[in-house]
Amino acid sequence: MGHPPLEFSDCYLDSPDFRERLKCYEQELERTNKFIKDVIKDGNALIAAIRSYSSAVQKFSQTLQSFQFDFIGDTLTDDEINIAESFKEFAELLQEVELERSMMVQNASDLLIKPLENFRKEQIGFTKERKKKFEKDGEKFYSMLDRHLHLSSKKKESQLQEADLQVDKERHNFFESSLEYVYQIQEVQESKKFSIVEPVLAFLHSLFTYNNLTVELTQDFLPYKQQLQLSLQNTRNHFSSTREELEDLKKRMKEAPQTCKLPGQPTIEGYLYTQEKWALGISWVKYYCQYEKEAKTLRMTPIDQKPGAKQGTLDLTLKSCVRRKTDSIDKRFCFDIETNERSGTITLQALSEANRRLWMEAMDGKEPIYHSPITKQEEMELNEVGFKFVRKCINAVETKGISTEGVYRTVGSNIQVQKLLNAFFDPKCPGDVDLQSSDWDIKTITSSLKFYLRNLSEPVMTYKLHKELVLAAKSENLDYRLGAIHALVYKLPDKNREMLELLIRHLVNVCEHSRENLMSPSNMGVIFGPTLMRAQEDTVAAMMNIKFQNIVVEILIEHFGKIYSGPPEDSAAPPVPPPRVAARRHKPITISKRPLRERPVFFGASVEESGGEYDGVPKPRPHGDKPVITRPPVRPPDPPCRAPIPQKLEQRPDLIAGTAEEMPSSVVASRTKFFETASRRTSSSSSPQGRIPGDES
Repeated sequence: MGHPPLEFSDCYLDSPDFRERLKCYEQELERTNKFIKDVIKDGNALIAAIRSYSSAVQKFSQTLQSFQFDFIGDTLTDDEINIAESFKEFAELLQEVELERSMMVQNASDLLIKPLENFRKEQIGFTKERKKKFEKDGEKFYSMLDRHLHLSSKKKESQLQEADLQVDKERHNFFESSLEYVYQIQEVQESKKFSIVEPVLAFLHSLFTYNNLTVELTQDFLPYKQQLQLSLQNTRNHFSSTREELEDLKKRMKEAPQTCKLPGQPTIEGYLYTQEKWALGISWVKYYCQYEKEAKTLRMTPIDQKPGAKQGTLDLTLKSCVRRKTDSIDKRFCFDIETNERSGTITLQALSEANRRLWMEAMDGKEPIYHSPITKQEEMELNEVGFKFVRKCINAVETKGISTEGVYRTVGSNIQVQKLLNAFFDPKCPGDVDLQSSDWDIKTITSSLKFYLRNLSEPVMTYKLHKELVLAAKSENLDYRLGAIHALVYKLPDKNREMLELLIRHLVNVCEHSRENLMSPSNMGVIFGPTLMRAQEDTVAAMMNIKFQNIVVEILIEHFGKIYSGPPEDSAAPPVPPPRVAARRHKPITISKRPLRERPVFFGASVEESGGEYDGVPKPRPHGDKPVITRPPVRPPDPPCRAPIPQKLEQRPDLIAGTAEEMPSSVVASRTKFFETASRRTSSSSSPQGRIPGDES
């Protein structure tokens, strides 16, 4: 299991459990920082010393082997599995390279050292600065709060108001610092998966390309590199989509932290001070309290402030709650409760007047109930007008924009989008808009369609089936994954299933023009995953499942013909994969366990002269159940040259489709063999939307 997500709502509560989980993230950040330093150190040793080249590669290999990715959530996507296994693959491959005694790598510093150094300084260093600010603001806030709570209520009103303002200001500063720190540390935790792997991948490519003794190894590495690049790009796309949702959630949390409650959590929780009477006087003890309104249970966990002090957790059942009058006690923000377990009243002190109102509202106290104003936008419905709008949008896109580069990815003007929606959904004349008119460009139409779908009162794929769809996408068994989604589609209400079929059929048509519009099923999954599926709760944990929502839509596009040919034979029973000798499961791509062959003679010697036979089919060899990248025939090495600057894959056709020399047919055949889900991925003959690591254009 990976680290549990840090919820933004926990920043407001600042509970002990939150601090403990945050500490785990900090330890992982420190471990990653140390790992990056080791990689940089070992990389520099490799570049600087040709004489110690072999030992440097071995040490670098061991460093990579020792690192394992931690992740947020409970399941990895197929692409993340490839990334998680990538360092192990790199390490095993480097052990083979060590035998070659290659020449010094040119431009390795720009490919490896600088990106990792920038990530460590700009991302990890920035996160540490956030941590310092978080700790400083927290210490300042709690120090001021303790002094503030000891103020006498008999002081002048102006002094009390000024003290309240100061505490509120510090509380706001601390809450913002906490939000920013939690957001940053989780972003680094997620982004390191591609930010660290990409420079190492580029460095390895340089290492093999510019070593004449390892030309054969370079050709072997290219198919794996391309597949890993696709995994990195897909993971980056999922990350970008998730980050947008998290930024929106963080913004809403800043505006109203109490409105974003997690399902299954207590009605209200936070810190309270309890008045306790002793033989020598009265003291106030700090507790972390959790109240469940339905059961009327109050759990009070003491916060030990003195070494050696041990107090157990109290579980109480509430009988009544009454506001404490200010003139009856020398403390502010107090209220009394009565419980079944204790005789007499218990006096509690909240952190502020607003905080006391929230506690009394939850406990049904005699204080007037406080409500936060909540505004609700007018929601769109899946009705006849909505179907008409979707059909017109689809017809307009397929008529005049299906070949437009980046269709659905490119965003239109918000003003034009609102203008189109207001005109189409005008109650006086709904649907009376000609989308074929030159007044509406493709960007406006596609953005309006996405806006309509995203603002439905319930998503097209419904809240009810959301968890089941996500669980299906998380399955390692590819047959079960497809079968479960197939069955769940036919559990949708009729109008939802009709709308989904209409949309997916259209997306299939768009993806068929991917050579022109550069939109693959994976790209469409990133765009329409959060649009057609969304969780009912606004939590960080839900946002982390967006990547699996994207996979659901990707599967619907790639298997549209099968899914919509009819319902499964028995849709009532859970789908079971068809019997086979070995279940069809996703396996990480690998290069280290490829079949070995006799070392050929370089510099112009033919295969026959070298004494080997090669008919384009690799010789069978036990290598486990991982997909294998087979070795293509070897050709003489090219003359040494300078390391190229990373380019877009569109500018490197030899890395996309492969020419007769750069990508032999045996490589294409082997790639098809070890990727049983090739229909889900861009084939070796067309992947124009790919990107070389480091190119953000």
